[in-house]
Amino acid sequence: MEPLAVRYAVPMDLAAVHAVIHSAYRHYLTRIGVRPAPLDADYPHLMRRGCLFVVGSPAVATVTLLPEDGWLHLDNFAVAPDRQGQGLGRRVLAFAEEHARQLWLPELRLVTHSMMWENQRMYAAAGYQEYGRTELAPGRELIHYRKPVGFWDFSGPTFLPAAGTLGSAAGGGVLAGVR
Repeated sequence: MEPLAVRYAVPMDLAAVHAVIHSAYRHYLTRIGVRPAPLDADYPHLMRRGCLFVVGSPAVATVTLLPEDGWLHLDNFAVAPDRQGQGLGRRVLAFAEEHARQLWLPELRLVTHSMMWENQRMYAAAGYQEYGRTELAPGRELIHYRKPVGFWDFSGPTFLPAAGTLGSAAGGGVLAGVR
């Protein structure tokens, strides 16, 4: 069987996206005592913005990636409970990192609830570092994580030819020395 690829969500994916998210977050309702934000997100809007991605058809995992000024925000990430433990989460996180690099964003950031222990272990294992906390109520807080993903060196030569090597318009507009 060929591995499932991460792809942009399309309208036909929305029911499966909702099912994955509700099944993945359901157990947190009791633990946290409030509805996790991903249960109420506007997924049709996120899909239209090009920020919603899925794995499989029907979807068995989903991730929402929002470009910010200087980083890519991993807003939501869920794998169907019956597909957890099979490496899908690691593949989706790797996709998010590559997507950030493709957008020339040097860092991924995300937030998880302090009572979502499974998430904290997964993000730490994937190389994310905690950089802050936001207190929601006594004993409840959000944990902020980030991971650098871009290591570009702009000090060296670029892929563009130097201006002096371009031929003149009269010379046919070709690169000097290339005929």
